[in-house]
Amino acid sequence: MPLLDSVAHILKETGPLHYRDITNELLNRGLWSTKGKTPEATVNARIATDIKNKGVTSQFTRVTPGVFHLTQYVTAGSESPDNVGTPGGNTTMSFTDSAEYILDIFADRKPMHYREITDRALSEGILVTKGATPEATMYAQILTEIKRRTQRSDDPRFVKHGKGMVGLWKWTPKGVARTVAEHNKVVRRQLRTELLNLSPKGFEELIGLLLAEMGFDSVEVTPLSNDGGIDVRGNLIIDGVLPIRMAVQAKRWKANVQAPAVQQLRGSLGAEEHGMLITASGFSKGATTEAERPGATHIAIVTGDELVDLLVRYEIGVARTEHTVAEVVDGGLVSLVEGEEYHTGS
Repeated sequence: MPLLDSVAHILKETGPLHYRDITNELLNRGLWSTKGKTPEATVNARIATDIKNKGVTSQFTRVTPGVFHLTQYVTAGSESPDNVGTPGGNTTMSFTDSAEYILDIFADRKPMHYREITDRALSEGILVTKGATPEATMYAQILTEIKRRTQRSDDPRFVKHGKGMVGLWKWTPKGVARTVAEHNKVVRRQLRTELLNLSPKGFEELIGLLLAEMGFDSVEVTPLSNDGGIDVRGNLIIDGVLPIRMAVQAKRWKANVQAPAVQQLRGSLGAEEHGMLITASGFSKGATTEAERPGATHIAIVTGDELVDLLVRYEIGVARTEHTVAEVVDGGLVSLVEGEEYHTGS
């Protein structure tokens, strides 16, 4: 049975499915086989191409990004909650999500210019913006995400290829860059484990050391037995002249910090003190809301992931090792010595 007919057979039974789930159904039922390394991408591309080429006559409809259904059921008034909002049943996406989608479907595993990515996203109806320069916004958000994920030693979704060209990280073959990224992810996990293995006093000492490395002045770890809810105090110096007194509470917890802990820290602050709560875990939604509650003293919060970021950035418990990697320039030696015509005198 042809691939798209098999997809239609599955959707008729199951209703709307994400292309990853469609692929699993195809493979598990033996309706399709492939030697490709990315079968999900193949299925996604085949369905999307059918929709693109045939338009309203396609037997498939994209009801949300990555989720497909049979057109006959959608146009017949299917009550599927996924069929919302925009032409063709699509829904809008963020700049970076729409960029990933366009590269997945239309790029054929080759870099695309950010302007073309933006134009495609707008024409497909998956990106809606009132901004006057959507191309600039697209490129800025892609570059910002690359920088942020690289700092966190996470795999970026995107790779910058120069001159405005962008590709997907998952296209990157196994090599030095991917090996380094995978190694750094292991190191980050080790740091998280070591944070949880510290004693309460050791965790407070670590936070004191971190604040000193970050440029805080007069850092003091308070006595464990009588800290009044404050574990570390220090002055954050702004522009070298303006000191801001910070009172820090350090929570070496495995469970997420809840709102009462934020309220307790706020109640322990002295005159003109600002609060910061650092944990090895995370914060509940209520704790985050409480930290930012209007009309109350703002409490800065630092999650376990953010704490690991800071430890890596300031090289506390980790060491950076740099290597020089040689690569042949584009075009190789021929482009350097035979790229221009040389004329001798007549």
